Amino acid sequence: MTPLISVKNLSASFRLGKSQVVQAVRDVSFDVPANSTVALVGESGSGKSVSAMSIVRLLPDNAFHSPQSQVIYGGRDLLLLPIEDMRALRGRDISVVFQEPMSSLNPVFTVGEQIAEVLRIHRQLSPKQALDRALELMTEVGIPQARSRLNAYPHELSGGQQQRVMIAMAIACEPKLLIADEPTTALDVTVQRQIMELLANLQQRQKMSVLFISHDLGLVGEISNQVVVMREGQVREAGPVAAIFNAPQDAYTQALLACRPKLDSRPRRLAVIDDILQGRPTITEQRVTRPMGDSALVEVKGLRKEYRLKEGLFKRRVVAAVKEASFTLHKGRTLGVVGESGSGKTTVGMLLTRLTEATAGSILFEGQDLMALSANQMRAYRSRIQIIFQNPYASLNPRFTVGQILIEPMTIHRIGQDDVERARLALTLLHKVGLPADAFGKYPHEFSGGQRQRIAIARCLSMKPEIIVCDESVSALDVSVQATVLNLLLDLQEEFGLTYVFISHDLAVVRYMADEILVMSEGEIVERGSAEQIYAQPQHPYTQQLLRAIPRGYQGA
Repeated sequence: MTPLISVKNLSASFRLGKSQVVQAVRDVSFDVPANSTVALVGESGSGKSVSAMSIVRLLPDNAFHSPQSQVIYGGRDLLLLPIEDMRALRGRDISVVFQEPMSSLNPVFTVGEQIAEVLRIHRQLSPKQALDRALELMTEVGIPQARSRLNAYPHELSGGQQQRVMIAMAIACEPKLLIADEPTTALDVTVQRQIMELLANLQQRQKMSVLFISHDLGLVGEISNQVVVMREGQVREAGPVAAIFNAPQDAYTQALLACRPKLDSRPRRLAVIDDILQGRPTITEQRVTRPMGDSALVEVKGLRKEYRLKEGLFKRRVVAAVKEASFTLHKGRTLGVVGESGSGKTTVGMLLTRLTEATAGSILFEGQDLMALSANQMRAYRSRIQIIFQNPYASLNPRFTVGQILIEPMTIHRIGQDDVERARLALTLLHKVGLPADAFGKYPHEFSGGQRQRIAIARCLSMKPEIIVCDESVSALDVSVQATVLNLLLDLQEEFGLTYVFISHDLAVVRYMADEILVMSEGEIVERGSAEQIYAQPQHPYTQQLLRAIPRGYQGA
């Protein structure tokens, strides 16, 4: 049977400056059959997105392909197609859903106008016909109150709704191939589940093929017919999803499957890519829940945060982001906080560090109510409670070297006698987080996402904290890098006796890290208990819903 798309001997390179050329993809070949889902899987930098964007010729101007490269569709090589023909084909025959909908949607046009534009260009519909069809598409992709949302701007929608708008735009002309480039990476587990089910249903209804790009094998195992595993610009393994999951042949594929935290075990250390590739034995010894201790390090009572939103000239509406939250933190233990976006979990972390001021409640740290302290009094506690944010790209000053990033907080809090001693402490911290000494003089943009998160962790440690709030601090990382950072956090906890508040929407990661878990929904703590209790016997329907949404990989026919 002739495939819908056939990628043959694809090699793509990028010109950097006048003389430097970097090859991103080398001799990649795979087929996308009609009415099927093929997954491209690999870490960042593996070449999967470059391969997919080559199909629709959406690479930047400094990219070029080798003469041997071919992308055959309908008997024609898309790489040789005139640009006018290629533009007509995009959106009509082949569409793309990107990872970041807010970067892809135009902020100054309503979502209805943006969907209608696709129909006017490719289907030559009148403005009214296009808007009517846009409403049908928004209903089809499951956007609630679609008629009222038709005139909404992208910033007025949630992340999941924005992604549904992107899917509506992509399927507007009933394409034969939909390329989904990491479409669920930044979404909550329940929203991710909804988007995956939506794509699967649309694929069946419209008889289209899907090329799904992801770094998460567990996710693609649930929806794919074929899997192509890539690393460093090359295909390492390809085959039916059952073969890839049940009997992976390549060591790299085995490593990707092994480094993802599992729900049924908690090994003392997670396997990382190099462990598998170098044949090191996998650690099977299980982690035990840390003892609670006699007294709490921090006791939070009745924590509440309200926002007053303006509606019209005189009316105000009060929205409670956190409602009467109470919990304790014990030295050396990890408290996991899970929930969807808008559940209040990040706000709890911000309130705990007083980066956001609470409306009511108390935060007792060794008996001292942090809420009663002035700004100057609170400064002494800032070094004792630190936070690691989700996005290391935004949380590090791009104008500072790594050395300056680490030394600045030590100078502010008078840690170390002088800059020489602080520089020595900074170099020690870099070694602790697994970065070379020459990182001291480099800038953040010279490092990968995982390395930047290590720098952020080192900055926290420079304060010698007792409590670290990890706010979605590994959710943006590849599963292999994620495993490395989680191992690092556990090592540091054991060495320094750190207490963690681990905030995440990734329940598998929280299950691995946490001793106790709080489940939050709409600002309230709806369930709490040990990690084992929450996952084995969830009591609240919301917790049960979250657990059902976790991707579990290929489960067989």
